[in-house]
Amino acid sequence: MTLYDDKFSVNKPIKLGIIGGGQLGKMLAMEAKRMSMKVVILDPTLNCPASSISDKVIEGSFSDEQKIYELAKEVDLITYEIELANATALDNLERSGIQVHPSPRTLSIIQNKYRQKKFLRENNINVPDFEQVLDEDQVNKVCSEFGYPVLLKACENSYDGRGNYLIRSSNEIKTALEYFSGRECMLEKFVNFKKEISIMIARNTSGCISYFPVVENIHEEHILKTTIAPARISGDVERKAIDLAVRTMESIKGSGIFGIEMFVGEDNEVLINEIAPRPHNSGHYTIEACSISQFEQHIRAILDYPMPQPSLESEAIMINILGPAGLTGPYVLSGIRETLALPGARIHLYGKEDTKPKRKLGHVTILISDNDPLATRDKVEQYLIVQEAK
Repeated sequence: MTLYDDKFSVNKPIKLGIIGGGQLGKMLAMEAKRMSMKVVILDPTLNCPASSISDKVIEGSFSDEQKIYELAKEVDLITYEIELANATALDNLERSGIQVHPSPRTLSIIQNKYRQKKFLRENNINVPDFEQVLDEDQVNKVCSEFGYPVLLKACENSYDGRGNYLIRSSNEIKTALEYFSGRECMLEKFVNFKKEISIMIARNTSGCISYFPVVENIHEEHILKTTIAPARISGDVERKAIDLAVRTMESIKGSGIFGIEMFVGEDNEVLINEIAPRPHNSGHYTIEACSISQFEQHIRAILDYPMPQPSLESEAIMINILGPAGLTGPYVLSGIRETLALPGARIHLYGKEDTKPKRKLGHVTILISDNDPLATRDKVEQYLIVQEAK
């Protein structure tokens, strides 16, 4: 169903509700404001990053049913930047006629890793072998079948690797289960991959699908550190990745932008690791390097506007600015002048007041003019230093 046509009224702007006011919510709000939309944010923190861009912030938990209903009364449609949104409350709203994108059904499938993998396997989409586990005896049995190492994953409320525990031998099983005590878990066969790649792909409410270039991701301690666009992969691997992404979107049928993370195996087999039903960290490069950004594409998709196929205007590298180990609280960032002196450099600071280990505080995108993107990354990491505020 199309909510808006080609007519625009200053006196009656589109009112967009976003669940989550972090950096993704902020960048979505910036794109919405460029189109003169009104933006209302639901976030646990009144001074969240998106608060500087939005028209109003409702303070409340992402899962608070009443706060989500309060948000719905203020807006024309709702989207989200975090999988922790209350899918049941959103489903109730959709049934009452409120537009929610991506759909609550899609969110419910994706926010539980076991349901997500089960859905993909049922739709003949390549994923690593996995099994839901309920007790220690079953973990021992599945680990023996998969072979070590094996990944134990919390099914819900986990991101950036925080919900993963790598079991290297049977001696670590008890410790791993204690780490996730009381949480629903699954085991996943470890993939000895040679690259991690991802693709941003969007679908509007009319069913049009449009995708961005395949990019290469480099993680450190399960946190995305660097994205290289385009990915350094063969044409065959690229085609496999695009095919998997398109088939996934055709199966899920959700509207909006999705980030699909994949593994490239030693034999060039491509498997889906995880899906994010929202803008994704690995898509930040699109702001400067593509003909359209992931954030504009998301807005177009949920409003059922045209979505031309994005093109890569320049090769690029994105580097996350992460909170260092051992530092929590107020911080300062040095090295901005040196970084901006690099040709093609753009700095994005999220406006988070405090740092903590591995927290994403900002990112740098550099439009690449040479053939050594990692050398450019090393310069940025040398220049930009997060320090304790004195």
